[in-house]
Amino acid sequence: MTVHLQKLSVGSESIQTLADWQDHVVARRQQQGLSAHHVHVTRMFPKRKEDLLEGGSIYWVIKGNILCRNRIVALDETTKNGHRACAILMDPELIPVLPVPRRAFQGWRYLQVGDAPADLTGAENGADLPAAFRAKLIQLGAW
Repeated sequence: MTVHLQKLSVGSESIQTLADWQDHVVARRQQQGLSAHHVHVTRMFPKRKEDLLEGGSIYWVIKGNILCRNRIVALDETTKNGHRACAILMDPELIPVLPVPRRAFQGWRYLQVGDAPADLTGAENGADLPAAFRAKLIQLGAW
């Protein structure tokens, strides 16, 4: 059964700043001869690996709201600072979603499919709104 992850995007001010960071990571990976995937390394290895690989995504929390997601393509065992870690490889395309408020938390959390926000597509969902206007609507609680 598919499951997703939710993760704080620490330091991101907007979807664009997260996209810029991910572009930087992908470019660096490609210079090293690695795949054109964004990668995030975390200490804990998800116990529900198979469920995540059945179409799961990472939903990014930016400034207290889930705002976008990346599709997960692989979970690889790696090391970080000499300890076992998990490299989460993602499709580099960021997909905006309908904003959903989230309190701060550490690490990542599972997100059930039924609780995941819908993708932000089409004019009826505000996909064509300028990012600054969308951010102001979220800040005001009007979205």
